[in-house]
Amino acid sequence: MPKYMLIWRTVDEDKMNAAMSEIPFEEMLEKMGRINDELIKAGVLLAMEGLDPEEHTVVTYADADQPVVTDGPYGETKELFGGFYLISVASKEEAIEWAKRIGYFPGSAVEIRRVPTIDEFPQDNPWIQQELEWRTKNGQL
Repeated sequence: MPKYMLIWRTVDEDKMNAAMSEIPFEEMLEKMGRINDELIKAGVLLAMEGLDPEEHTVVTYADADQPVVTDGPYGETKELFGGFYLISVASKEEAIEWAKRIGYFPGSAVEIRRVPTIDEFPQDNPWIQQELEWRTKNGQL
């Protein structure tokens, strides 16, 4: 089955902050816990993590020879991801249905990205062969 990454992020910081300030923390944990439980019970969840909004660094490759390292905070928080889910579902439409349930805060968005499988790459490439060997050794295939 295809894998999809659901990336949760802020698109309107003011709306998001207002919504989150109105919801008690325990209620927020309850909402997240329920959707996490649904994903687990449905057997589609592969991984999930929240990301620390305070601690982030960006490495920018403006010049191929000299990457630039910048520590936050940043003015444009809509560029920051709050967390992600990695799911395995039958179709993009099913991934969309899960994303609709995850993005429950006003001012947030859930980006859906398909994760290509290793067999979509040239199998005779030595780097792909090395990755296949690593995935097999680590029980990922």
